[in-house]
Amino acid sequence: MDWASIFIHDTTWAFAAEISVRAILMFSMIIIFLRLTGKRGVRQLSIFELAIILSLGSIAGDPMFTEDLPLIQALLIMSIVIFLYRLVTWLMMKYQPFEDLLEGKSLYIVEDGELVLEKIKRGKMSHDEFFAEMRQQGVEHLGQVRVGLLENDGKFSILFFSNDQVRYGLPLFPKACQEITDVKPHTHYACVYCGYTDFLQRAEQLCPRCDSCHWTEAINTLRVD
Repeated sequence: MDWASIFIHDTTWAFAAEISVRAILMFSMIIIFLRLTGKRGVRQLSIFELAIILSLGSIAGDPMFTEDLPLIQALLIMSIVIFLYRLVTWLMMKYQPFEDLLEGKSLYIVEDGELVLEKIKRGKMSHDEFFAEMRQQGVEHLGQVRVGLLENDGKFSILFFSNDQVRYGLPLFPKACQEITDVKPHTHYACVYCGYTDFLQRAEQLCPRCDSCHWTEAINTLRVD
């Protein structure tokens, strides 16, 4: 067994410098890619933490089955990634704008029972995904929600109205959220796209918030603790 070949093989200082540059570039590319894909795929891990896990997983995996890849190269890359982790963590603690750049900011997706459409687009999640998350937290309709926050780790935080403040809102369960074809007098309706509620004159009436013409009958049921 040739220990020199296992640990060093044909590694030169020039190639070690090249490895350092490659590691920094790949680490940066992973973070950029994860930032562009949004919060959906991250879930419970921050983008930075997920980048660390992916990097270390690749570093540890390749030397296990690549015969001509000496361990010294993997150790060098791992040392660089750990250094970057320490450096970036320090910068995130020191400078809030830098943390916002890497991790993103929490997004208000529901305010006062209505969807904040521009923030939903930034969160890169569909309406159905938002609704599924809220249903899992016991939300029956948007009129129960004072604030809905999409955290930078992909989790949802919800603040509810008290029962005496619950208003009419967009139903979140499919059977209750059926598009209407005609309107009834003195009935609240909710825009399927943004959650705006109002009385309607006709079923094809445009929503003043989002210009959608798709409505469903709103409900104002109270939460059951």
